Amino acid sequence: MSRTTDILLTALAPAIWGSTYLVTTEALPAGYPVTLAALRALPAGLLLLAVTRCLPPRAWLGRTFLLGSFNFALFWSLLFVAAYRLPGGVAATLGALQAIMVILMAHGWLGTPIRAGAVAAAASGVLGVALLLIGPEAALDPVGIAAGLGGAASMAAGTVLSRKWQPPVSALSFTAWQLTAGGLILLPLALIMEPALPPLTATNLAGLAWLGLIGAAATYALWFRGIARIEPGAVSMLGMMSPVTAVLLGWVWLGQSLTPLQGLGAAIVLGSVWAGQRANRPSASIPSLRSPRTQSGLA
Repeated sequence: MSRTTDILLTALAPAIWGSTYLVTTEALPAGYPVTLAALRALPAGLLLLAVTRCLPPRAWLGRTFLLGSFNFALFWSLLFVAAYRLPGGVAATLGALQAIMVILMAHGWLGTPIRAGAVAAAASGVLGVALLLIGPEAALDPVGIAAGLGGAASMAAGTVLSRKWQPPVSALSFTAWQLTAGGLILLPLALIMEPALPPLTATNLAGLAWLGLIGAAATYALWFRGIARIEPGAVSMLGMMSPVTAVLLGWVWLGQSLTPLQGLGAAIVLGSVWAGQRANRPSASIPSLRSPRTQSGLA
């Protein structure tokens, strides 16, 4: 497939993740963040394992659980802490910093060059997210700030290491491994930290099905596929599609207002995502980032 097709398919993942806030607030019981994260990850991971029939070899168990922690258990837990302690706009803006973190981590761990255009695109994207989401009521809670930065760093590390460690299996199998590992880490934490869930309604079950099957299994398969095919800095910029979708869904579905400043922020975010794809395009003098396994269709 062409690079453009790979980018569009990968962008579907964060665009769909933008529905997480709407589904969580409108369809799921409040006050059970770790439990809901476990129910989002583990059933989806086990379902994909049953479909792919591919278990990680013993040599990959350590890496799988580390990636499952970075991409799911640690990331989702810190994300919920930041969401509870900060206004959504502040939390999302801190999360957008992961694009810059990916550029730095990819340079250190993968030897990817740091391009001024890529850094500028990532910085402008953070500005766009801030304009899109931060309002005058924004407050700075130290614990929330630390959780937001930690969540961004966790996602950045998971993105880069998922590129560095590419097993000779399909993206669907790689997703199954990580989701299951993340769910297994989250499950005991949920049992220890939170009370039992109340009886779930049909709406609750539908919300969990959406977040698990679509918002986790399907989208993360696209995300990890993109990580294997596209430059890490370009992939990380696509994550900024999530707050744009969240705001648009709030406007369309919940009747929330959309100010001209937010419209400007959305335009800046979309422009920075486009600029980030161009700035992170490998030059002819730099070998392609695609691995032989990716080129042969195994990843």
